[in-house]
Amino acid sequence: MDDGDEPVRLREKAYVSFTEHLLARDISPGQFVSQRQLVAMTGMPLGAIRELVPRLEAEGLVKTIPQRGIQIAHIDLNLIREAFQFRLFMEKEAVAIFAVTASDELLARLRKEHEDTLEEALQGQETPELELRAQAIDWNLHETIIDSLGNGIIGRAYRINAIKMRLINQERFRITGRVIPVMREHLAVLAAIETRDPQTAMDAIAVHINNARNLALKI
Repeated sequence: MDDGDEPVRLREKAYVSFTEHLLARDISPGQFVSQRQLVAMTGMPLGAIRELVPRLEAEGLVKTIPQRGIQIAHIDLNLIREAFQFRLFMEKEAVAIFAVTASDELLARLRKEHEDTLEEALQGQETPELELRAQAIDWNLHETIIDSLGNGIIGRAYRINAIKMRLINQERFRITGRVIPVMREHLAVLAAIETRDPQTAMDAIAVHINNARNLALKI
């Protein structure tokens, strides 16, 4: 590897480590941390952390408060509204294309994993392990739709927003106890995609995202 690539590699590792700790709730929304605490947490050198902070600020994940330190983003109503609006704009356009371009084999695989998970939940087996698997299936469907565009700019922007969405999920509407309705909503989206009509698919994804937004906005 070229020595000039090393700072870039360290910055990327620091970013990945930070977001993993954030999503693991090792640090909490609204919490203040110092650069040295981030060094200890991520195992990355101070230089990499110093270069990481501006990126995190630009992505809205932290903000620097003079004399106090680095504050992790709050999960407030404004963040929830903005994150869901971003999803709605992105996913409606993406699913319109996905409805036309997705292979029958891919749609069949997505349907089967949703139907199998729903059936397991309906049999009264909504265990923590099932909930984790259902959450992964949930995120995977949305990421598959976005990734089908093959657009790196959109993909990166979507994943930044996805970090915020997962924080919102943890704070406001965990899948715990909701595997059945979530799988049923996704199956409705898949049924709309299977019509191969872009508008039908767009309408279905909008209903799904708006339902999740309304749940997140409940106090």
